[in-house]
Amino acid sequence: MRWSTKKQKIKIGIISDTHNVLKDEVIDKLKGCDYILHAGDVTKKHIYDRICHLDKPFYLVRGNSDRDTWSNQIPSRQLFTIGGLRFLMVHDRCNVGNLYKQVDIIIFGHTHRFTEEIMNGRLWLNPGSCGRPRFGNQTSMVIMELCNKKYTINKIEV
Repeated sequence: MRWSTKKQKIKIGIISDTHNVLKDEVIDKLKGCDYILHAGDVTKKHIYDRICHLDKPFYLVRGNSDRDTWSNQIPSRQLFTIGGLRFLMVHDRCNVGNLYKQVDIIIFGHTHRFTEEIMNGRLWLNPGSCGRPRFGNQTSMVIMELCNKKYTINKIEV
């Protein structure tokens, strides 16, 4: 019997700054993902609950607008590995500190602006806000696909 050495693609839905708005279009995109990352500012627990009900591995960090009692349990930083790549997620990129040296990909939010840049050999990615547009930016999210420790980024305007 032969075993396939071809690895499956892993789809990661990356959102941030929902600010109490979670559009059905975003939920539909997240349903097709293997993992969900939220870089903070969920704001209300019912938004958190809607994402949890998708029953996917879910990583979340606390944002500056996450002030209700329920959000006290949310960490301000998350370090984790998906598909052999090491991730660091924070809400505000100012809070990364020296932890960037330990990871391949840094996910952040806060600015409500999509950002994709390579710095110091690492991807710095902000999916933008998928809740309410601010500062003249379009609402957006990202679907990242991982395969064999390589990634592709698909920005989706919502």
